Amino acid sequence: MTGHKPTLRAALLAGVATLCIGGTAHAQESAEERIARLEAALAELQGQLADLKASTAASVQQVRSTQQATTVSLANGRPTIASGDGQFTASFRGVLQLDAAYYDQDSAGPLATDFRRGSFGDATENDHARDLSDGANFRRVRLGIEGKAFGDFEYNFLYDFGGSGVEEGGKISAAWLQYNGLGWAKLRVGAFPPVTSLEDAASNASSLFAERASIAETVRGLAGGDGRTGVALLTAGERWTASAAITGNLIGTSTYDEQVGFVGRATFVPYKRENTLIHWGVNANLILSPAANGPDVPGGAPTPIRLRDRPELRVDGVRLIDTGNIDADGLTALGLEFGAQHKNLYLQAEYFTIELERRASTLEDPRFSGWYVQGGWILTGQSRRYNANGGFDGPRVEKPFNLKTGDWGVWELGVRYSTIDLNWGDYRAGALGAIQGGEQDILSIGLNWYLNNAVTLQAAYRNVSVDRLSPGGSAFGTIAATPALGAQVGQDLNIYSFRTQYAF
Repeated sequence: MTGHKPTLRAALLAGVATLCIGGTAHAQESAEERIARLEAALAELQGQLADLKASTAASVQQVRSTQQATTVSLANGRPTIASGDGQFTASFRGVLQLDAAYYDQDSAGPLATDFRRGSFGDATENDHARDLSDGANFRRVRLGIEGKAFGDFEYNFLYDFGGSGVEEGGKISAAWLQYNGLGWAKLRVGAFPPVTSLEDAASNASSLFAERASIAETVRGLAGGDGRTGVALLTAGERWTASAAITGNLIGTSTYDEQVGFVGRATFVPYKRENTLIHWGVNANLILSPAANGPDVPGGAPTPIRLRDRPELRVDGVRLIDTGNIDADGLTALGLEFGAQHKNLYLQAEYFTIELERRASTLEDPRFSGWYVQGGWILTGQSRRYNANGGFDGPRVEKPFNLKTGDWGVWELGVRYSTIDLNWGDYRAGALGAIQGGEQDILSIGLNWYLNNAVTLQAAYRNVSVDRLSPGGSAFGTIAATPALGAQVGQDLNIYSFRTQYAF
């Protein structure tokens, strides 16, 4: 509309000038002639004004129609639909991760002489531990939709068709609704993975290695993890984040009494410059009330808690460390986080301590611990991105791989050392109350190639060392399958893996 004002003003001035000039040139005209000429000039001006109003109205209507029009975009291969006023959006998300692995270990022998074992009481894992399966596995095949509605609400629906073989078939990974209208915080309700640690704060599509460090993954599974029902409050400032969630069971898990857990985390960036930052954080993962494995009878049903994990890869799903079920009233896991970034260099480390409170027992409460440190060097000069969750995501690819232009995307070298100790008490002597869960140490070296912002290739080598003693008895299912007390059931091996990923 403002663009038409000079035109209207010019037309009126021209009309007045015409009247004045006409009045001088025809000073000798009669009154009737002057009135007729003025009326004609006025009629012409009125016609111009009507045309101008019609043009202006059409322009305004065009602007309004443009503002209200629904838009469709395809940024980095992600389809997004948005209303013109921005009140409604819908983005389609997808992740495909195909992992292939070769397990380099000693040849398998019979159970009677080859003592390598997996989880307690699992005959299948006992067999696989002696001959881990080479091959491929779709770690994640996820499809979903996320966005916002009515401005103040966000939503996310995500289904996962992948997992760890038959053990983790199709499942709901996320299904939540979030209200952002509080201003100072966001309220989320549904099924979602609350952020349990610094390692968990990074997107699973841009992590340094295919799997999280074993101790971080073990803690994540206590009261967090994909598809965990709960309610959470999230808030953040320019240099800090804080979150708290009350959680229940995983979707699809049915127990007599549902588990009640708590996940809390706070982070702070004390130092930040253009190409440098330092991250500190603390986290707490609690099982306030474990799920019961039987009806609530006098004396209480057992409420077992179990800690176990794989060797940081899931092509073969065997767990080489395992505490077995511990009847407990609750669990407390506390973590300390550190992260730093300078240009194309990145470092992060975490330490965790886990303590269980035994139920109806005079035995000492067991405590476990673990830590990891990992670093990345982006050979092509880019930087990892510090995200809104207080974690480090992968780099942005500004020049995608293209043979015609000579661009090679982004290359990153990663190194990690992790350790988790699930032994407790005088476990070597098999003392009363001792736990022979095992200690697992892993050195990982990886090379990541980000061809573009959707396609990533990851190659990695892992050196795995598991020190674990047999508790004797029938811990591995039967007496015949259980090595004698104190026998070494751990092993050393190498793992070579390759991941092909497409994520949008």
